[in-house]
Amino acid sequence: MNGTLLDHRVEGPASAPPLLLGPSLGTSYALWDAVAPELAVTHRTVRWNLPGHGGADPGLIGPGATVGDLADLVLALADALGVERFAYAGVSLGGAVGLHLAVHHPHRVSSLAVLCSSARFGGAERWRERAATVRREGLAELAANADARWFTPGFTVPRLVRDHRDADPGAYAACCDALAAFDLRERLAEISVPTLAVAGRDDPATPPAHLREIADAVPGASLVEIPGASHLAPAQCPEAVLTALRAHFGGHAGRGTAVRREVLGDAHVARAQAGQTPFTARFQDFISRYAWGEIWTDPTLSRRERSMVTLTALVARGHHDELALHVRAARRNGLTPEEIGAVLLQTAVYCGVPAANAAFAVAQRVLAEEDASEGG
Repeated sequence: MNGTLLDHRVEGPASAPPLLLGPSLGTSYALWDAVAPELAVTHRTVRWNLPGHGGADPGLIGPGATVGDLADLVLALADALGVERFAYAGVSLGGAVGLHLAVHHPHRVSSLAVLCSSARFGGAERWRERAATVRREGLAELAANADARWFTPGFTVPRLVRDHRDADPGAYAACCDALAAFDLRERLAEISVPTLAVAGRDDPATPPAHLREIADAVPGASLVEIPGASHLAPAQCPEAVLTALRAHFGGHAGRGTAVRREVLGDAHVARAQAGQTPFTARFQDFISRYAWGEIWTDPTLSRRERSMVTLTALVARGHHDELALHVRAARRNGLTPEEIGAVLLQTAVYCGVPAANAAFAVAQRVLAEEDASEGG
């Protein structure tokens, strides 16, 4: 690794849009282990380590460092990789770097996500005291209490705790100096790039109010709160973080959600999203990204034709709840009741009369409900 550059890891296609991922104080780019590989499907992700973290060279930072110094190192890394403009997501101190870049180098940032971070990390004195303690005593005691600061009770990521313990004390203390001097509250309104603030609802270090302050001050910014997440949300709730970042940074998931609404209707998608849990979040993202973001957007077939194919497949497999949903979708895609009936009649030949009989009953009920709704 070039000793003048931040330690980093690149994943994803070289031709994909670049996305830089910043870490929090005390962690390494392993913080993104459960998220970055998925983001790398549609982006060229670049994870970077703070100096002295994750085995990286501590010599790139020294006493009195600022967040601006770290931002300059990120820009030097981007330059070395041939990246002129990039999307950026960062956690805590990594999020502060993103805010600094968006204020001072807006031409370099295309879109920004700030996770479990703040425009000001409390009083400067406590960070100066922590820096002095670490320079004097090392990181063993802080690392021993990392779980309480980073996660909800009973949850841990041993790799991240180990990275905290093994970080270079001088580089860690210099990062504390940077946090002590950081305050961008008065300049948030200058940020002009699309911005997402992500809060862990159970985060004691940067509680949701800190992210709400950012979202309220940055024009057009949005806020997502993740239930059950503390300070290191990408490690504790990766599915929810992944869903939020995919929707913000675009790609198949963002486009797929729009198409899903157009075909199935706002009410259905709203119900699906309202019912989403951490257990189902990854499946919902898969549906939006793959079924709706890749297949339904393929221009080879029209939406009318796709509705006909979908109806036939659902009849063949006997998926009657989905069939009712897609009879409504077929009407939204322009099929007449007569055309829907013709599709179902053809399924009687190739899928069997009993299957078609059940399908006609479902379709007749749905069409009658639509007629009654239009008449009312």
